[in-house]
Amino acid sequence: MQANKKILVIEDNPEVRENIAEILELSNYEVRTAENGKEGVETALQATPDLIICDIMMPELDGYGVLHLLSKHIETYGIPFIFLTAKSEKSDLRKGMELGADDYITKPFDGIELLKAIEIRLQKAEAVKKHFESSHAENIDAFINDAGKLGRLQLTSDEREVYDYKKKQLLYAEGQRPKAVYYIKKGKVKVYKTNEEGKELITNIFATGDFLGYTYILEEMNYKENAEILEDAEIMKIPKDDFVSLITNDTQIARQFIKIITHNVIEKEESLLNLAYSSLRRKVAFQLLHILEKFRNNDNSKNELRISRENLAQVAGIATESLIRTLSDFKTEKLIDIQSGTIVILNENKLRNLPY
Repeated sequence: MQANKKILVIEDNPEVRENIAEILELSNYEVRTAENGKEGVETALQATPDLIICDIMMPELDGYGVLHLLSKHIETYGIPFIFLTAKSEKSDLRKGMELGADDYITKPFDGIELLKAIEIRLQKAEAVKKHFESSHAENIDAFINDAGKLGRLQLTSDEREVYDYKKKQLLYAEGQRPKAVYYIKKGKVKVYKTNEEGKELITNIFATGDFLGYTYILEEMNYKENAEILEDAEIMKIPKDDFVSLITNDTQIARQFIKIITHNVIEKEESLLNLAYSSLRRKVAFQLLHILEKFRNNDNSKNELRISRENLAQVAGIATESLIRTLSDFKTEKLIDIQSGTIVILNENKLRNLPY
């Protein structure tokens, strides 16, 4: 049993509420109780429990309303939620699960049944947290890999065919309908937009171990940019249906996926703010470090960056001549070195904290 886990019990029947609380306390759980839905929502927002047990039919606010309101708050969005009800009709069960409930227990129940359901949900939540909130899994690519391992679907199965792509070959083009998510087993891919004058602006660069193309599948829209092979690559195509199954078949994984998308949106906003307001030097430094993170090997010790000056300028949104001049200044200041076209980062901390 989990000795320090907090459980919130929302139940309007005092006998049932006290009985559940007693069972949980004897099992070393920290218990909070609420006698109606409104009080339950307030307690959940204040205490942030590890799991919620909630009756469906209650005064003030029913269980469906509780789950709906708590799903609107980031603090309580991913908390495992178990419905408790005297009703056993399939329609009620389906409605609860569609709203995002993790389990459903019908009264009357025995203590073992309740404890087992709680233990399973807490263990699963802990496993998801361990995989998705660790330092190595703060991006969408690590999430998809780990989600495939935890769930029933393995995205990057050895049974999937891997295709060879040559440098400058298009992976997909603007206007096409997405049919797959792409996993890079080896190589690099640039994603870019082209303006009316034919000038490119690179919006992202993907490297070995990255996934791309998932946004358009989730939004059910055609590509709004082009993806071109930046360096000879081996790419696995993951069918659209397989990817959607991973995201939709497990509520816990789906919730974490939304959190990570939110994190990526914030990261993208930071990049856009850098392009809009930073000085030339800071723009170049920001993109050098950003791309370096993508190109590094697994032990994070490699500080070399091999990318053409033209592509780097397009990522930074500046003229190639301005980029070359800035890189020359960085080299003079011993922030970087340039060896046979490869940029070597010498002082990452100073680049990250340029005064101007």
